[in-house]
Amino acid sequence: MTDIPSHHMVYGHCTDYITGERLVDTDDERFRQALARTMVEEKGWPKEDVEMRLTIDTLFNKQFVTSKVTMALRFEGRRCLIIRYAPGSLVTRERSAVAAARVLDEGCQVPLAVVTNGRDAELLDTYSGKVLAKGLAAIPTREEVARRFSELRFAPYDAQKRERELRVLNAFDVEVCCAGGPCALPNVKEG
Repeated sequence: MTDIPSHHMVYGHCTDYITGERLVDTDDERFRQALARTMVEEKGWPKEDVEMRLTIDTLFNKQFVTSKVTMALRFEGRRCLIIRYAPGSLVTRERSAVAAARVLDEGCQVPLAVVTNGRDAELLDTYSGKVLAKGLAAIPTREEVARRFSELRFAPYDAQKRERELRVLNAFDVEVCCAGGPCALPNVKEG
């Protein structure tokens, strides 16, 4: 068991399907692992093209936030799709997923994003912010991305707008525990 105080049910540890890392086993982690397995076994993405647990750190108004990208998928060496998992409503996750896709890579914007709660999903165009498709079937296979790859834009994101997107992530992704404050981190002073 873990010694991190948490409001999540902790079942022990599990092994990450993609990386082999030892992780804390929670309900959310089980959804993430099922999603990783689906991306490889059903959607045709090779493990070497899947990056797990990427982060984007922001600090605005004395509020430090680590935004999480559940996974990023590469095709021909380029990140073309990010997936953000979180329980709850998908529509409330759309804007922060688009922001994450716009700032994850300094060189260019990741063109597609998926938000999912493990039971439903939305595929988003990160340039327009529009929902392209809904449902778990909307998560693209590697073959679907290969067919559309020449149509995807990998343009640099406007540097002047980059800070705005980082602020969006900071505001949307701040974690407030059910006790009304930030969740405790191991070996870190609160505040």
